[in-house]
Amino acid sequence: MTKSQPLQETSAPQENSPPQPRTSPESAVPASPGPSMGRLVGVDLARALAVFGMYVVHIGPPLSATDGVASWVRYMADGHSSVLFATLAGFSLMLLAGRREPKTGLAGRQAKARIAIRAVVLLALGTAMAMEYGGVIILGFYGVYFLLALPLVRLRAKTLAIIAAALALVTPQLSFALNSLLTEPVRKSINAYDPLHRLSDVGVLDLLFTGFYPTITWISFVVAGMALARLDLSRTAVQWRLAALGAALTAAAYGMSLLLAGKHALDSLAEGGPSSGSGSMSGSSGSMSGGSGSMPPDGGSFEPQASSLLTAGPHSGTTFDIIGSVGVAILVIVGATVAMDRLPRLRRLAKPVIAVGTMSLTAYVGHFVAQSMLSMPSGTSTQQSWVPLLMFVLGAIVFAATWSRFFRRGPLEYLLNAATKPAKHIR
Repeated sequence: MTKSQPLQETSAPQENSPPQPRTSPESAVPASPGPSMGRLVGVDLARALAVFGMYVVHIGPPLSATDGVASWVRYMADGHSSVLFATLAGFSLMLLAGRREPKTGLAGRQAKARIAIRAVVLLALGTAMAMEYGGVIILGFYGVYFLLALPLVRLRAKTLAIIAAALALVTPQLSFALNSLLTEPVRKSINAYDPLHRLSDVGVLDLLFTGFYPTITWISFVVAGMALARLDLSRTAVQWRLAALGAALTAAAYGMSLLLAGKHALDSLAEGGPSSGSGSMSGSSGSMSGGSGSMPPDGGSFEPQASSLLTAGPHSGTTFDIIGSVGVAILVIVGATVAMDRLPRLRRLAKPVIAVGTMSLTAYVGHFVAQSMLSMPSGTSTQQSWVPLLMFVLGAIVFAATWSRFFRRGPLEYLLNAATKPAKHIR
């Protein structure tokens, strides 16, 4: 997913303060050398692009109905939009915990409490939405990501990068092994005792191993985003190094996958692509996959194929997919940052789009609600025309631009922020 929490201080889909300098969450930490405003706006722009990528997958024409540039746009949105969301979720988590320097003492404890509360709220909201829209909803997974990432919020960028790399190298293979053991009878036995699964069909097993965005493989994206947040993205040298890193990761991962798995290695699993032996399949924000562990469409069992670990298609959940997708996410974030820093005229023109990034949780949830109100299928792409997608994008831009003129946060971002107020009583 399809699945900021945007925010200048929230998660993917999350919440952020609007692009005005006076609202920058970093201004509350004067001891930390704050990055340029363009840097923060660049992150908001990246969040908006992630939101629109989700729209492309859920509302736009299927990949089979497109060609030329349209096919490229559809393919890039397939899986990469949800990965960008997850990476930005890690970035947002560090905005809460102290971006350049981790908060310590009382401030640190309160920050962790705020993150934990947000995680629980997102898990609850995700579960509620999954009852209506199915496992394509990414919010519940976000809640689990945040909880598991809490012990890492004080680590340095280098340490976080090493952890992200280690997870990318190890977790797909571990997920493959686990999914080989999680036969259908075993899954049913576990789910029978899982209250979350009874509520929404997205239970603990799905959240951790077999869902559309399984924590076991997707936590790599979150940790990578946390590492990015520790860097001063306003520095030209850092921007160049990250751009080179992103390009190298993308080229190396996808190139190696093509070399090892053949010309179909990068095929999308959303439509007609090879079935991933690690358990992925089509459907969600790009595919109904959770990387290395989605359930088959008919609810039956599947036989994992070790050769699938060499592929790198969207949502395949392999090491090559994770590394390549992180590379793409880095390029988008750095590109948006540089554009907002170096092109002030573009920044002014993009202000309505940036506003969507400041309230991406609202924009994300809103497009599902709007689809229901308009009796459109949710979570899958069945349209043959681009017009509905363009109308949704335009609607989100108009709403966000108008709302941000009067309010600091989006509607759901405001409620999420209010829910964390009890954290200030932590001592």
